[in-house]
Amino acid sequence: MDTIKRLATLNRIRQLSRLMDTSLRVPGTGFRIGLDPIIGLIPGAGDLISTAFSAYIIFLATRFGIPRQDLTKMIFNVALESVVGTVPLVGDLFDAYYKSNIRNLELLEKHLMVVEPELEKVSSDLYNSEVSQVKNAANWRNVT
Repeated sequence: MDTIKRLATLNRIRQLSRLMDTSLRVPGTGFRIGLDPIIGLIPGAGDLISTAFSAYIIFLATRFGIPRQDLTKMIFNVALESVVGTVPLVGDLFDAYYKSNIRNLELLEKHLMVVEPELEKVSSDLYNSEVSQVKNAANWRNVT
């Protein structure tokens, strides 16, 4: 994969991980949950759907040549959340706190910082460029 495709894949992993684990803030608290514990409330199919999303995230992470030990940790995180998630209510609370997808994202990002630090630099340069363009557009609107 070229750098642009690698960045797109990394951003897709980030977005899916955050969507599943931290996309919603619980009102009145600083605690965040994602769709994972909510989907898990669907009897039977909920945990299967959540596990499928998590497996897809792991599949995407394998494109970065993640070491076997990190891949094993990622699979363990998802398996633990899947098994405990089958317990009604307790499993959903566990899903809300354990956040296996965010844990797996952290494993991937640590790996990438070691083997491809330039990827993070390109990512932050692109982000800063986009933020700068948005600020310039907002300033231009305020002037006119």
